[in-house]
Amino acid sequence: MIVVDTNVLAYAVLPGERTDAALSVVRRDPEWVAPRLWRSELRNVLATAMRAGHLKLDLALTAFRAAEELVQDVEVETSTEGCLRVAIRGAVSAYDAEFVIVAEQMGLMLVTGDRRLVRAFPRSAVFVEDFATGAL
Repeated sequence: MIVVDTNVLAYAVLPGERTDAALSVVRRDPEWVAPRLWRSELRNVLATAMRAGHLKLDLALTAFRAAEELVQDVEVETSTEGCLRVAIRGAVSAYDAEFVIVAEQMGLMLVTGDRRLVRAFPRSAVFVEDFATGAL
């Protein structure tokens, strides 16, 4: 079981240069979890792609449904103070901090497409391509 961030989910359900890596992650570990926050973040990714003319509504909805099949929502209790402390500790957004908190509290790795997040939390986070190839 691994925690995945919204980047990895988007890579898995939207064709692009990192799709193969994300699908390799699924093959290595098909049990994905994430805080419910991923839903709002992925909706924003889809809406942005639609506004840019890169995605039509029916494909966006299909992508979202595919993401729902890949990941299970987890509720990990965290305080605002705890979230802000993690965000400050890693110089990351509060959104990113929530994914880190889930990984840390569940004792799992966070697979991410964000190299900055990996540098900030090297014991908790791994880059998607590194996880996909087993270069941990």
